[in-house]
Amino acid sequence: MDSLVESSTAVPNVNDGIEYWKTQPASYDGVLGGFGMGTLPRIDSLGSRLFLLHLFPELSAVPSAIRPLQPKLSRRTRALDVGAGVGRVTSDVLLHLVSDVVLLEPVEHFVQQALANCRASASAEVSQARQRSWKGLADGSKSVTILQGTLQDFDPMNPHRVTFLDRIGYQPTRPLNDIDMGFDVIWCHHAALRDKENGRSLIVVKENICQDMEDGSACTVFDEQDSSLTRSDMAWKNIFKQAGLELLMEKIQDGLPDGLYVVKMLAFTRSC
Repeated sequence: MDSLVESSTAVPNVNDGIEYWKTQPASYDGVLGGFGMGTLPRIDSLGSRLFLLHLFPELSAVPSAIRPLQPKLSRRTRALDVGAGVGRVTSDVLLHLVSDVVLLEPVEHFVQQALANCRASASAEVSQARQRSWKGLADGSKSVTILQGTLQDFDPMNPHRVTFLDRIGYQPTRPLNDIDMGFDVIWCHHAALRDKENGRSLIVVKENICQDMEDGSACTVFDEQDSSLTRSDMAWKNIFKQAGLELLMEKIQDGLPDGLYVVKMLAFTRSC
């Protein structure tokens, strides 16, 4: 805990963050800080799926007892998984809901593990024996594109219905210059998606949340060990408001172990 410093001016260094994550195992346990072997991954992924389904009920593949499903989408849907690690969110959340996922991760051995998981799941023989096979790859109904890089250097070639950012504290979202450019590029494609298909596109953030200041103002905590920022609820909302985004929905992730930061999901769209 000595590496944690409350700061309103500290800026994460991407290279320092990547160097830290290079020392962590390329596994669920490694990307989840030692909580990858218990119930946390399952609880966390189910919370993310339910949050997305509330926003996009048309992505549900399970008949509803309350109301009938709309006709199945005729077009393919695409999601971007930012700071994807070994592909946990892609595997356990996004592939259950969308057709195609672009996985973006800067740490090389995480990328290699995600690629290995993806290739193994695409093999019908292996996927039948794997506890965490990636849905839809063995039968070719879904696809995953794996890219190595950071958000601020990413130039999407195609629009994404969902852009999912899960615990990307080492990406420099403060100051806003780099992250704004990244979001501006992404939202150019989101705008094209809305115009072309009359659909919605959202950015979903799932992050550790520290407490706001006593007066209700934003607070950030800098971790010198991995060069990351943990932001308070108000800090996150200020960032995206300045980026021209509108908050549509927010929810705290239930069921996580005691002693951890509160984890919150927030959905944003372009405020125009």
